[in-house]
Amino acid sequence: MNIEDLLRETLSDMAHEEQPPPPGRFLQVNENRSRRRGLALAAAAAVTVLAVGSTLVVQGLSSRAEAPGVLTGQGSGETRAETRITVTVNEGLRLSQILEQLSTVTGRPLAEFKRAAKDGKALDLPAYAKGALEGFAFPATYEVSPTSSPEEILAAMVTHFRSVAEDTNLVEGAKRVGRTPLEIMTIASIVQAESASKRDMPKVARVVYNRLSRTPEMGLKMDSTVLYGLNKFGIAASHEDLQSRSPYNTYKRLGLPPGPIGNPGADAIKAALNPAAGRWLWFVTTDPKKGVTKFAASESEYLKLVEEYNKNLRTG
Repeated sequence: MNIEDLLRETLSDMAHEEQPPPPGRFLQVNENRSRRRGLALAAAAAVTVLAVGSTLVVQGLSSRAEAPGVLTGQGSGETRAETRITVTVNEGLRLSQILEQLSTVTGRPLAEFKRAAKDGKALDLPAYAKGALEGFAFPATYEVSPTSSPEEILAAMVTHFRSVAEDTNLVEGAKRVGRTPLEIMTIASIVQAESASKRDMPKVARVVYNRLSRTPEMGLKMDSTVLYGLNKFGIAASHEDLQSRSPYNTYKRLGLPPGPIGNPGADAIKAALNPAAGRWLWFVTTDPKKGVTKFAASESEYLKLVEEYNKNLRTG
């Protein structure tokens, strides 16, 4: 059953209740009710899903009695379109970037979004997220009502993630490849950060898996995880960065980092669940301007790709 069906069934049930539910009921899952009903209520509180593309409409509880997108004029019977804010959250952004973006476009204090992001239970995060929103604020285009609270906006993003997780069969797919859902989302976030294009994602995912299988002699060694742990941005980590004691320093620590390093899109999640077949252990974006990435299974092949990159850098 998808989110839209859950909403219809839940709203139908609620229509037979004697009294309308209090607003607090929408904002948290009642532990005495079934998980299915709790998820539906959380979704109903935060988001109306449009049938077009991946755009979501988020409206505050105070506007629930109004027709979507319409405000009623006073006294004259006239109506006018409600002003909505459209915000596109790009794939791969870190949670800190998303919260800043949402604060900027809505005009609400950043502190409110940071506070809301810490309440995993109110946002209805899946249990495997372990209470952390990073990785589960799904990138999409959202239409935000002025009455929407930070909790409602972030809950809508989690609701959207849950829908994508169901579509991609995340939980069962993780079992199939011998990983937990959180590990898959962590791999997906690395794939998102390291891939120059969507077509490269399954190959990059394979490199991640191949390197993990070569532990301890190789290790993951991804600059993107190092920079995340230091709250830095860039393509390559410096020598000083690589000495970090951060748990995200995959040059110093074996295995995956403790959690996602950004918020991946559906393509990266699918790649993490279905990596390409190959023996690659390295990849180099040999032509950054054209976004050309090449893969190598041996160190000698890798060094040739580095030479190609340096040549393109000089001639570019």
